[in-house]
Amino acid sequence: MLSNAKKEEQQEQHRITTISKLLKAKIKTVKLQVKAAATELQRVQKNYGINTSVNYLEADDRIETKADLQQQRSLVNKVVEDEKIVKNQLQTYQLLEKSPYFGRIDIKNSPTSLPEALYIGTASLIDDQGQFLIHDWRAPIASVYYNGTLGTVTYQTPAGDQTVELIKKRQFKIRNGRLLNMFDTNETVGDELLQTELGAQSSENLRNIVATIQREQNAIIRDTKSDLLVVQGVAGSGKTSALLQRIAFLLYHSRTTLAANQILLFSPNRLFSNYISEVLPSLGEKNMRQVTIAEFFQRRLNGFKVQTIFNRFETAEHPTAITTFKGSREFITAIETYLQRCSSQNLVFLDIYFHGEVYFTRSTITKIYAALPINLPFREKIVATKNHLIKKLQRRSRQDAHSSWAEEILNTLSDEDYHELLAETEHEEFDSFAAEQEYLLLRIARRELRIVYDAIYNNRFWDAASQYIDFLHHVTIPNNVTRLDWDKTIHDFQERLEFHQIHLEDAAPLLYLRDRFLGSHRNQSIKYLFIDEVQDYAIAELMYLKMIFQHAKFNLIGDSEQALFRDVEPAKQLLQELKQALPVKHERLIELRRAYRSTSPITKFASSLLPDGDQIKPFNRSGTLPEIYIEPSYNDLEKRLIKVVSADLNQSDSVAVITKNQEQAATVWQTLRSHFDAHLISDDQRSLAHDVIVLPIYLAKGLEFDAVIGWDLSKKNYPDHHSLGIVYTMATRAMHTLTLLTRAPITPVINLQTSTGSFVKIFNKHKKN
Repeated sequence: MLSNAKKEEQQEQHRITTISKLLKAKIKTVKLQVKAAATELQRVQKNYGINTSVNYLEADDRIETKADLQQQRSLVNKVVEDEKIVKNQLQTYQLLEKSPYFGRIDIKNSPTSLPEALYIGTASLIDDQGQFLIHDWRAPIASVYYNGTLGTVTYQTPAGDQTVELIKKRQFKIRNGRLLNMFDTNETVGDELLQTELGAQSSENLRNIVATIQREQNAIIRDTKSDLLVVQGVAGSGKTSALLQRIAFLLYHSRTTLAANQILLFSPNRLFSNYISEVLPSLGEKNMRQVTIAEFFQRRLNGFKVQTIFNRFETAEHPTAITTFKGSREFITAIETYLQRCSSQNLVFLDIYFHGEVYFTRSTITKIYAALPINLPFREKIVATKNHLIKKLQRRSRQDAHSSWAEEILNTLSDEDYHELLAETEHEEFDSFAAEQEYLLLRIARRELRIVYDAIYNNRFWDAASQYIDFLHHVTIPNNVTRLDWDKTIHDFQERLEFHQIHLEDAAPLLYLRDRFLGSHRNQSIKYLFIDEVQDYAIAELMYLKMIFQHAKFNLIGDSEQALFRDVEPAKQLLQELKQALPVKHERLIELRRAYRSTSPITKFASSLLPDGDQIKPFNRSGTLPEIYIEPSYNDLEKRLIKVVSADLNQSDSVAVITKNQEQAATVWQTLRSHFDAHLISDDQRSLAHDVIVLPIYLAKGLEFDAVIGWDLSKKNYPDHHSLGIVYTMATRAMHTLTLLTRAPITPVINLQTSTGSFVKIFNKHKKN
């Protein structure tokens, strides 16, 4: 006789089999619909092409053809939309076929009602009678699965709060129509399922976590009220995954008012962008727009090469007093003060040239600007100046129509060009040949002077870079910066301009000054802006982004303890700084303190490096202690590296050797390439598809690997506690195995004489010798 548990397992398997058959039938049907839609689209497009080749000679034909073409365009658009709908349906069914759902909740809407079983999956599935067989994980009712424990549960809906009684929560592991595991729990996700998921090998791309979302991650995902959402999560807490699930939720929640191209994510580098690229498509959503901060600045500073965060880290690991000042809120405030006090004589206007000669002088432009009302905003002053210059240009173009250069162009026109200019009159009759020539001369003058008009329209009569230099000369520098050092930084900025290069620290302040003065370059289309690894951004950069994306809701995700360019700071202190720099109505800080990525021994070791490491909660996943090998020489260090890589490959799919910088990564790669299929990762890399990879610490941010080998953790390489964020980040990339290699003496960040020593196995070959 079967036990109750076995009976329920059979019932669940039967339901899965039924769902699988239904999905297979739907996939077969929709594939035929996709094929039919593609055929129909080809037919309509072909007809559209034929109908555009018509006779335009007769007026009646032109009117009739215009109406026909409008009808054809509408038909093409409808057929394209129909094809898109059936393709999306097919994608959803194929997504569900692999694993239709992962959770079940049994609820009662009232004490007298019967229990209702609801199944939660990555997308909704409705039967032919309109009944939900699977509920999308983003639906309001699904929050009961993520947030609720057994008993009375309240959840939010568009119609207001609803209350139900949760009487069962069940979790499934399903693969290809087979029930691999199921169990009931009172938690968001039971330890058994988490152990299975977290114990798996790493993959080339980040996986979606909808089946294992925790309560605190769910709070991030479903927040719809915050204008400024700051997520501070310890390494491996799932903050990046929650960020992406949040985007998927927002696209679902605001389906009619929000599109993927209205969401912008600032990511650390291209490698990271590729790493997360499969998460949203795996949930049936389009990817949001992605860009790095350097790429964004470079597009706005057209013609200039902007230093990347990677290159900044490669050239200077720790910020100087000057870079700290330039990245501060005080520096942006100083720009505001400078602009308010800046007289017309301080503005760096430029001569406007035509045919190699000055057409409008700098002094003329200065006089126009100076004559405007003093209290007029910058933007309105610039617009008024441009309008005044355009009127002067129009008057002068009439004079220039009688200039020698205009007459010379007219006399050298080909017959074709001559008649082309005349054609623009729409067959206007001239009283005389002289009138015709007068008209042509004016057309020529205006055409040639277009270059002057473009210069005015595009604000080329004002030099933002030179204005920024003038600001640098006038700003009050802080006490910890010497005048000599400040003058050197101004000189360095000017030198780099000659080569069309700009340091990252200058990009945001320069753009802030330019766009604040011109009142241009605002972006109204972006509704949500996400920044990952926000601890590596300067406050000045965030203030500039807020000015540009003034209507966007900001979502800032990071871990101050993984900061590479500043010292570790508490999350609440960071939020206070952000509130002052980015004034909003509704701000919220969510802290994630539980680390899931690494085994418990690795998490405990990494936490022991931090001043407040006792606040980090490791997930109870067993594993071996991290190991530190202290070797007497560089040669011994290389030999040890080869042995460790070989041992790690026997039990891991991915082994990462992480170095301090790109130069050291290249050297290590040269050592390994003759022994293994090793790949050196550079700043423009997009793929991790190799067994052994070597990369500098900055490019490892946000990534995870089965086994991590930290290279040369010596005091020479990491001399002081400014390196704490780097070493902590390195250690927390490891999921299952962590090995640190070093020469003596070891970096002071790792104090083996304190509690840290109890969380690691030490092999001190140097000491024995």
